[in-house]
Amino acid sequence: MEMGLALLHSFQYEEAEQAFTTAAHVDSECALAYWGKAMALYEPLWNFPQPQTLALGWQDVEQAQKIGVQDPRIRGYIEAADAFYQPNELKPIARAQAYSSAMEKLYRDQPEDNEAGELYALSLVALAQMGVDDLANRKRAIAILNPIFAKYPENPGAAHYLIHATDVRELAPDGLAAARVYARIAPDSAHALHMPSHIFRRLGMWREMIASNVASAAAAEEAMKAHRGDADYQLHAMDFLDYGYLQSGQEAKARRSLPALKNVPRAQESDVLDAQSRFAARNAIELHRWKVAAALEIPNERPVWQDYTYWARAIGAARSGEIQAARDDVQKLVEIARIVKTAESQQGSGGMAPSGMGIDPSEAAGWLAYAEGKADEALSILRAAAEREDARDDEPFATPAREMLADLLLELQRPAEALAAYREALRNFPNRFNSLYGAARAADAIGDRSAAADFYSELIRNCPANADRPELAAARKYVAAQPLRRKGAG
Repeated sequence: MEMGLALLHSFQYEEAEQAFTTAAHVDSECALAYWGKAMALYEPLWNFPQPQTLALGWQDVEQAQKIGVQDPRIRGYIEAADAFYQPNELKPIARAQAYSSAMEKLYRDQPEDNEAGELYALSLVALAQMGVDDLANRKRAIAILNPIFAKYPENPGAAHYLIHATDVRELAPDGLAAARVYARIAPDSAHALHMPSHIFRRLGMWREMIASNVASAAAAEEAMKAHRGDADYQLHAMDFLDYGYLQSGQEAKARRSLPALKNVPRAQESDVLDAQSRFAARNAIELHRWKVAAALEIPNERPVWQDYTYWARAIGAARSGEIQAARDDVQKLVEIARIVKTAESQQGSGGMAPSGMGIDPSEAAGWLAYAEGKADEALSILRAAAEREDARDDEPFATPAREMLADLLLELQRPAEALAAYREALRNFPNRFNSLYGAARAADAIGDRSAAADFYSELIRNCPANADRPELAAARKYVAAQPLRRKGAG
């Protein structure tokens, strides 16, 4: 039972279900074993259960209820599972709210039960991710989890859920303490090894983020070779690795991420293809390889999974002066957005970028307008995209919209405005390679060589000595050419 609960706390759902199933076989009168089997089917921050999965969970809840437990604490857990899996027609948010309310009651009735507090806090984070009082519910979860984490710093649930609760721009610094210990608490869990990198990414701590995901990918690979878990854990870690390599100036390693996807054990071909298209699009845009981006091959996937590629192709074509090609790709993005919007109207929003896509199609439209000579329109489009992104607290898969706006301002030879935009982008997304490099160029263009040297120095500090992005050579040369400043100057 304890093993099943530990696995549940680290979101190793398949393995948790196996552990609870074993417990139920050993003791068929253990109601919590059936509760655990049911809860292993509910991934509150990932995939909402489909109707057939809800039916399976309800069977386990019924079995737990038949045992007739008298302990009010255990009954409380089963009643919460009943609230979620009840065989009624409920929308996902209604189920999540019913479960959260039941867990709140259990937590109030059993204030010394840390597990109840942790799972109640997780239910609040789940509601936040579904758009229900996002920041307020996160803060409520943090208020519950912090005392538990302070008293039991080795408790996996408290540390893990604190990271999820603080995984937004405003709260990320509050999750750093948990991020620094969680991997040590559950060193065999690929997800536990990965989760700290959510906070590291928010704070621009690229070396820590890379180390976290190197360990996570290795653990996930070992688990899959032992027929435990699934490929998503390794694919997700590799996604973060690719991003981290780009931000720490390690271009060669980022490029190797793409072919390495083919070697992920037990990965579905469609999942590998999807990851390859995302990595290729991101790498081309982040590295400013506009011709490469414009020529990306359209993946043989469903149209709604082609958005990253068309987004990169459109931006690459626009920035290469291939206006008609950019127009064609922007039109494809419009068509994909229409498909996604129609699907959302039937199933509910995915909560991602506008139209539920992985990217914002208007960014490509902005660069197209610039290529067509419509500078004011391009600025208006990208500024609006940046404001939407800021309001949603999005963590973009590649270049943030405000960084794109800064890039455009620099292209238009408006360096003072560009510098202000880069500074704002860095406040939202600290230590991004291209924002630091762009800010240095903008500062130099307005004659502020001290600020330029500071931005270049910060860029160099974020990268290992063997980092190979070519911009670093220019940064090192610029810094070396500056006169030595007294300690504390600038």
